[in-house]
Amino acid sequence: MVLFNVSRVQTKPFDGQKPGTSGLRKKVKVFVQPHYLENFVQATFNALTAEKVRGATLVVSGDGRYYSKDAIQIITKMAAANGVRRIWVGQNGLLSTPAVSAVIRERTGVDGSKASGAFILTASHNPGGPNEDFGIKYNMENGGPAPEGITDKIYENTTTIKEYLTADLPDFDISTNGVTSFAGPEGQFDVEVFDCASDYVKLMKSIFDFEAIRKLLTSPNFTFCYDALHGVAGAYASRIFVEELGAQESSLINCTPKEDFGGGHPDPNLTYAKELVARMGLGKSDTQGEPPEFGAAADGDADRNMVLGKRFFVTPSDSVAIIAANAVDAIPYFSAGLKGVARSMPTSAALDVVAKHLNLKFFEVPTGWKFFGNLMDAGLCSVCGEESFGTGSDHIREKDGIWAVLAWLSILAYKNKDNLGGGKLVTVEEIVRQHWAKYGRHYYTRYDYENVDAGKAKELMAYLVKLQSSLPEVNEIVKSARSDVSKVVHGDEFEYKDPVDGSISKHQGIRYLFEDGSRLVFRLSGTGSEGATIRLYIEQYEKDPSKIGRESQDALGPLVEVALKLSKMQEYTGRSAPTVIT
Repeated sequence: MVLFNVSRVQTKPFDGQKPGTSGLRKKVKVFVQPHYLENFVQATFNALTAEKVRGATLVVSGDGRYYSKDAIQIITKMAAANGVRRIWVGQNGLLSTPAVSAVIRERTGVDGSKASGAFILTASHNPGGPNEDFGIKYNMENGGPAPEGITDKIYENTTTIKEYLTADLPDFDISTNGVTSFAGPEGQFDVEVFDCASDYVKLMKSIFDFEAIRKLLTSPNFTFCYDALHGVAGAYASRIFVEELGAQESSLINCTPKEDFGGGHPDPNLTYAKELVARMGLGKSDTQGEPPEFGAAADGDADRNMVLGKRFFVTPSDSVAIIAANAVDAIPYFSAGLKGVARSMPTSAALDVVAKHLNLKFFEVPTGWKFFGNLMDAGLCSVCGEESFGTGSDHIREKDGIWAVLAWLSILAYKNKDNLGGGKLVTVEEIVRQHWAKYGRHYYTRYDYENVDAGKAKELMAYLVKLQSSLPEVNEIVKSARSDVSKVVHGDEFEYKDPVDGSISKHQGIRYLFEDGSRLVFRLSGTGSEGATIRLYIEQYEKDPSKIGRESQDALGPLVEVALKLSKMQEYTGRSAPTVIT
């Protein structure tokens, strides 16, 4: 057994180590500075209570992006020095963010140990590589992201840090499963490398009827395509879709995890998932023959999802509403009923209408999965989602991209249980259109203005808040832009009081609510690594069955004009068009 010693390394604070809703994200060149990662990790250990560190079992893994392998070794050495008892690492350093949550909640180690937290190495849907992004976040013993009380403490600690602890452990092999033991000043320290998929696959099999989904995927008239965008979902795709569910290997694209995501942007939307979009018949030219019946994509750490039908895009806001509406019938895990549903504030109100119809508890929360986690821990929420391609349930405390795909396949299997022998299938598009006919349609779009000058972005938001003090003035601007748009009846900055712990989250987005149920929402996003991202959400509700079949851009055109004029977007940002439209 290798002996190790602990040393104290002198350091100074770095500016800007404030974790956002999903941890700390910066360019790789920032993270590789001497002491930069170490400061943040030590600040995290110092923010946790002693029993969460000394003698604890922690998970250290991530989406496999560039710099992850070095970071795993650094964090492991620091964990040993801080008195952690054992570290669990997914083989090759890979664990999807939902799988980390599952491992914390479900896994028992070879010696009977249970994990109480995790360092997840991911910048989610941001690009990877030496000149791109890296990120780190800490998850708690419930499997969910650290709450604000902890992340605030971490940030405070980064501003005063003077030293960190590390051990002179040799680097260990993360490519081979097994336990390596070391001896230190406080006794034994173990590193266990384990199969990254087994615990997650076992959990999925306990939630869904895999036999029903297998019948769908092996049916001669059902075709399927899954794109991992070279993210960590690739480590699960073959195991679940091919080995367990019988799909063809050829139905998987970009399913080899790569440090730079193959040079692409691992964000599952219509802009970045180009290959899948083309294959599903939604590209500029439809030259690939008949598209599959169902397609889906994941982001870098596999917590986000995009769902597509043949030549048909399902908005994330509609997706969570449709899953909630069909969960009890189609997914065994929910057969006893839903405890409640929740959405993030910018997400469309499609879920609200389902909740009202089914008489379910409903919650509108700020952006950030930890708010859903609180509701789930209190037994108040079963299914939740956000417009940024995140959908999930109370099986874990993170959004879960593969879970969402299996939920959709379950709904398709349920709707088609009598058609798989060769009858005409109920399609993704038909399921969505039937949903609109019953509940109404929420036309919805999101404009992202990325890497905007942070000062200008703040000025724009301050201007929008100030404008809300005079609704007559707001309505004058609205009418001067488009006389056919309903009037604004309410404007505020969204504030949330958590029904579980009473905590209050302020400044969560600027809302303009219209008389006909339409909405405009403006938010500054904390998920980019440079500059600011302004997100503009535009939503038009339509109950008239004769008007639910319009093209989204036609239905939303007037509101878009109003939003751009009201916010003086071009004037403040210098941008004549958004970076991404979803």
